[in-house]
Amino acid sequence: MNPSGGRGGSGGAEPLVAGVDVATAEVRVLVLDAHGGRRAEAAERLPRPRRDDSGASEQDARTWWPAVRDCLARCTAELGPAAGGIRALAISATSGTVAAVDEDAEPVAPALMYDDRGGTRQAELAREAGAARWADIGITPSAASGLAHLGVLAERLGDSRARLLHTPEVLGERLVGHPVATDTSHALKSGYDPVRGQWAHEALEALRIAPERLPGVVGPARGLGRVSPDAARETGLPTSCEVRSGMTDGCAGQLAAGAVRAGQVVTVLGTTLVLKAVSRELVHDPAGVVYSHRHPEGGWLPGGASNTGGETLADVAPSRLGELDELASARGPAGAVCYPLRRGGERFPFRSDRARGFLLGDPDEVELHRARLEGVAFCERLALDRLARLGVPVTEPVRTVGGGARSELWCRVRASVLERPVLRVRGAETSLGAALLAASGTVHADLESAAEAMVPRGELVEPSDREVAALAENYRKFHAELAERGWLNGE
Repeated sequence: MNPSGGRGGSGGAEPLVAGVDVATAEVRVLVLDAHGGRRAEAAERLPRPRRDDSGASEQDARTWWPAVRDCLARCTAELGPAAGGIRALAISATSGTVAAVDEDAEPVAPALMYDDRGGTRQAELAREAGAARWADIGITPSAASGLAHLGVLAERLGDSRARLLHTPEVLGERLVGHPVATDTSHALKSGYDPVRGQWAHEALEALRIAPERLPGVVGPARGLGRVSPDAARETGLPTSCEVRSGMTDGCAGQLAAGAVRAGQVVTVLGTTLVLKAVSRELVHDPAGVVYSHRHPEGGWLPGGASNTGGETLADVAPSRLGELDELASARGPAGAVCYPLRRGGERFPFRSDRARGFLLGDPDEVELHRARLEGVAFCERLALDRLARLGVPVTEPVRTVGGGARSELWCRVRASVLERPVLRVRGAETSLGAALLAASGTVHADLESAAEAMVPRGELVEPSDREVAALAENYRKFHAELAERGWLNGE
């Protein structure tokens, strides 16, 4: 903790903002100036979720606040008097993670994590009760959704008066000293209807979730309160610092890449492939594959998350990735076609519980590596094609962030498959996206001006002219195989 205690206000200090990212196994805090300059940062490990063969995934939510508190204290200690200039902070966390807390915001049960799949029955009840609503807004509750998790907690706690919150509200309440609203992004998969601006009351009733146990809902980048004197003493933040509503990690990653205007799109290539776009109009996908978050300043953020991605390279030693990239680059397009799905079922860019990974051909190690890279790129192209059919324009290079974006070969393969440049944006992590939300309306007029000033410029990777035709043929084979297996549902 910061021994100097909290500060009363910014005075003449340079304006700063902080972004807090509460990931599965780590908390990160990033403090930036108005031009995106990094002024302080800190990270703290969280205990890994307890997972078992039943699909359970739980974490001790009591560890969240100490980790966030200590990261903030380390940042303010590093900044010294300049910490008095921290005008605002926002918090981002994983979508679907929920916890039950008492009147003092102390967790009373393990948090159910984003990938907990113990709510199959609750998801079925919610789907049936709100069928018309889900069809209208393009969201289908699953066993891993926040709504199913809320139902599980409500059942476990019975008549308890415990409140049911997402990660940012638990932490926000500790920072400001009173209950705070959630944002439309974290609430989306927990039963919030962003079209009508209300909780799905029929689904809550079916799951026996009393509405008063849930937080209010506001848009992202809205003021929730100022840091309390107690929290200021623990963190070193000034009491003038405003806590603002955030967005989920996927959305914050999109903002951090600078995709904030209609026509812009970003692919987050981490463990999974996540694709997010910006649209002025709500996208209606009859199959429910594409869903949309609300844009903080109007409009929508359509997209989805695949079960493919960087995980396909999990069996390759990190020390060998560079060598395999170099060899695969010299080899050129693969003679094999791979759908690199490591577990059963796909959710985006198509939905099929029967989908399984496949490999057409008998490649050696180098060619298999190249085929896997191409397979993820084929899923990305399929996703962009789906968005185009649904009326979502893509008018600029595809922005890309995440661990996979560090591979120059992978970016070039993707650009060649997509037949458009890929803009690699370095340092576009979730905590940066949260900091942009903190800056919007405080140190900058709005989100677009915050992104223009604070997001790194990026590096353009062009398609390889000599590989485009061969990769187009491989994509044709890939698409035909998906259709032959009946997974594309006639698309």
